[in-house]
Amino acid sequence: MTPQAAPQGEALTPSALLARLEQEDVQFLRLQFTDILGTTKNVEVPRSQFRKALAGDVTFDGSAVEGFTRVEESDMLLAPDLSTFLIYPQFSREEGERGRVARLICDVTLPDRTPFEGDPRQVLRRQVDRARSMGFEMFVGTEPEFFLFERTSDGRGTTVTHDKAGYFDLAPIDKGERIRREIVNKLLHMGFDIEAAHHEVAPGQHEIDFRYAPALETADRIATFKFVVKRVALEYGLLASFLPKPIAGVSGSGMHCHLSLSKDGQNAFADPAGEHGLSRTALQFIAGLLEHAGAMTAITNPLVNSYKRLVPGFEAPVNVAWSTSNRSALIRIPAKRGASTRAEVRMPDPSCNPYLALAVMLAAGLDGIEQGMEPPPAIQRNIFKMTVREKRHHRVRELPSDLREALEELGKDDVVADALGDHVMTHFVAAKRSEWQEYSATIHAWELDRYLDLI
Repeated sequence: MTPQAAPQGEALTPSALLARLEQEDVQFLRLQFTDILGTTKNVEVPRSQFRKALAGDVTFDGSAVEGFTRVEESDMLLAPDLSTFLIYPQFSREEGERGRVARLICDVTLPDRTPFEGDPRQVLRRQVDRARSMGFEMFVGTEPEFFLFERTSDGRGTTVTHDKAGYFDLAPIDKGERIRREIVNKLLHMGFDIEAAHHEVAPGQHEIDFRYAPALETADRIATFKFVVKRVALEYGLLASFLPKPIAGVSGSGMHCHLSLSKDGQNAFADPAGEHGLSRTALQFIAGLLEHAGAMTAITNPLVNSYKRLVPGFEAPVNVAWSTSNRSALIRIPAKRGASTRAEVRMPDPSCNPYLALAVMLAAGLDGIEQGMEPPPAIQRNIFKMTVREKRHHRVRELPSDLREALEELGKDDVVADALGDHVMTHFVAAKRSEWQEYSATIHAWELDRYLDLI
């Protein structure tokens, strides 16, 4: 199967891309971007507008996009990153009849073509540039999880799982095997580098793992991955959901992120002579992640529902600690060393804005390096079984227990706030505080079930 994507980072010119669009008989071009809350948006243009689109002359109303700008400053431009070009596979016969569709991910600019500070992609790029100025490049491999649910006869989603399988189960118990395989085939067709796909712990839960790539490329691919998963599921009459905890009493969906830094083409985290085989750079980066974990959680776990996953008993981390041997810690160092040395950050969930999540993790780690931070000793035992006194002795803090607490932590952390920038920080916090207030004022079924007849 021939990949339909140009390798990200490849230098393409508008004229070369126009020729490629003609050669591949592409009829529609989607200009994709992401709003502050992580929702993927797009403007689709027909072939007659391709030249205009590639020149970055397509405008949109920024005031209609969550957290972007005010009505009186609404005009914004989409500047396509030509290295992100890919052609979507055919999802249905009807789509094939309407013509091939290609995609470009765009940076959002102001009318004078200066970068828009509220563009999440620009937020991540600023941190990537900061890392580069220090001689580093961050690579990220992700493990996004999702559920497949049945739909009602009128197409509405439910929380009825598609199967009753468990971790690494096979068909016919795992009824999602065929769908996962089709998702992977679509992604491979688009040029993705997929390492593995399997059924996860909970019924109806699945995971597809990406090979590591530079941070910006990984964030772009997460946004596209979620679209492809939902689109393939729709063709099977199912709902694919990236909600962190859609069902009580079973494991929720995470998006573990494997982070490493490269310097001069070598893994900067590896040092055979260092503690645990880790370099001083790695230890300082880990220390920065731990130091800013509370504030980062508001970005990596941005929903009210996110904190229903971050509870004891379901493998999701609740303690700010690191380990080389168990999965109860926030940060785990997988066993492989050398070029594979990395830090697995286990708290993010797939509802996050991937650009902002990777930006704050990179900013936190770089702060650890700049400040010469030292992490506490690695904890090799099951933290879930430690007493409060033992946790205090080992300097183990807890992650925020809800979105309100996470927002409070974010408000106190200048490093994470500076990484986001004033515009994103202001609009993100305002939106999330409103979300929390609405949730807090809502009467939930649990309250009525527990109290209505008793009080």
